[in-house]
Amino acid sequence: MSEITERYRTIADGFGNRLAGIGPDQWSDPTPCTDWTVRDLVAHVVTTHRRVVSNLEAEDAVEVDRDGDLSDAFAGARASVEAALEDPAKSSQMTSGMFGEQTFESLVGRLLSTDTLVHTWDLARATDQDDRLDPAAVAKTAEFLLPIDEAIRRPGGFAPKITPPDDADPQTRLICFCGRAG
Repeated sequence: MSEITERYRTIADGFGNRLAGIGPDQWSDPTPCTDWTVRDLVAHVVTTHRRVVSNLEAEDAVEVDRDGDLSDAFAGARASVEAALEDPAKSSQMTSGMFGEQTFESLVGRLLSTDTLVHTWDLARATDQDDRLDPAAVAKTAEFLLPIDEAIRRPGGFAPKITPPDDADPQTRLICFCGRAG
């Protein structure tokens, strides 16, 4: 199993665990993503997963049923990503998009893992769950994001950076870099 596959599974486990911890009355609660409720955030993560997989087939991603079972939708989207990562032909297939041409595995390791990791923190904060993230995933996410700082500061992207405290740990530094108060 590659480092990317292993890291993706760790991140997806973290998101799935927080997803399982959402109370029935929390789906309309606000999140650190100021325009999104918990339901909006989870639907976004599922949509992103589906879009990444749809790059393999050069077809449109299946629309998320926002009123449906988003836990099942995430499980299905995650299974599709993992199946593609386990298939050498699909894992090494070239894809193109906002971050240029790269293999499917690279797209998962960069975009999908980053998106899912940051939104795991958002979901944990919105639903009063443990917001600690995997330290190795935090380090890889920072390694990906720091060089593309300006590219991610756009509408629909990250908010302006927040200056972290001098003694901030790597997770807090990453979260502040992503425009969230850690």
